Amino acid sequence: MKSTTVSIIGGVALMTMGMLLLLDRLGIVESGVFAPLITFAGVGSVFVALFILRRGNWWAAIPGSVFLGLAAVIAATSFTEGAAVGSFLFLFMAAGFGAVYLRERNFWWALIPCGVMSVLALVAILPAELQGAPTATVLFLGLATTFGLLSVVSVRLPGGTEGSPTGRMRWPLIPAAVLGMLGVTFAFQSAAQIISWDVAVLAVVMVAGLALLAYGYHARNIGQKRAHGH
Repeated sequence: MKSTTVSIIGGVALMTMGMLLLLDRLGIVESGVFAPLITFAGVGSVFVALFILRRGNWWAAIPGSVFLGLAAVIAATSFTEGAAVGSFLFLFMAAGFGAVYLRERNFWWALIPCGVMSVLALVAILPAELQGAPTATVLFLGLATTFGLLSVVSVRLPGGTEGSPTGRMRWPLIPAAVLGMLGVTFAFQSAAQIISWDVAVLAVVMVAGLALLAYGYHARNIGQKRAHGH
């Protein structure tokens, strides 16, 4: 039954391609636009069918998302005038790796390319005016967020006991911190390009004032609690 379903999907894709080539040969439709779109969509659908029909075919989500993403890029390029059509490929690939993790929760590694592809999709749709430091800010902060979220995901640890076989990994916090610092550095450079020096100094003064108020309020509460013996 499973192989029959895959065969049906492949047969429909081949018949559609053949029909388009026939119409092109007869001069009715120009298949040069639709043939690559149908090809990639058909191949991607076969891999998606393999992924859905059998749990062990988790790997099929990755090539399926790539082919469907290429089909989406071709469709967007042919029928729209958007400059960020490449983001469709990254979005589909992110969905593919996300599907791998949802299918096999032990494959926590799939969250890394899922997050990376999501960030690249976001970078691809940024306007040209934000190229340079703002783009680097989004890239590094997005990657830092990916590793930060990975550190809060429960995974099966090698040294886990029967009572607590799962836990949270701490090593993703290291690349998250490094990438976060790079993102903050580029954020300051972006702010320096957009905001004048006088405004930046006033903003720093205001933030410092808020920090002092928060520290004073916190220290006052601690002092009151100690005075009342709490």
